[in-house]
Amino acid sequence: MNAAPPRKGSFLRTVQAVAWSLIGLRQHSAYQQDIEKLHPLHIVLVGLVALLLFVAGLIVLVKWIV
Repeated sequence: MNAAPPRKGSFLRTVQAVAWSLIGLRQHSAYQQDIEKLHPLHIVLVGLVALLLFVAGLIVLVKWIV
């Protein structure tokens, strides 16, 4: 059985992919490259951290306004 080639995605590339996906600006070709190179677990972890930072930012903004 042949093993899949190792994925060579960097942390910065993962953060960039998640950031562009969150704001909805993603080209199909870049999406396909991300599927090939980035590890799904890394994408999920960076996505969760981004979500927590977004929620914390909203909480801070609301407390600052009110």
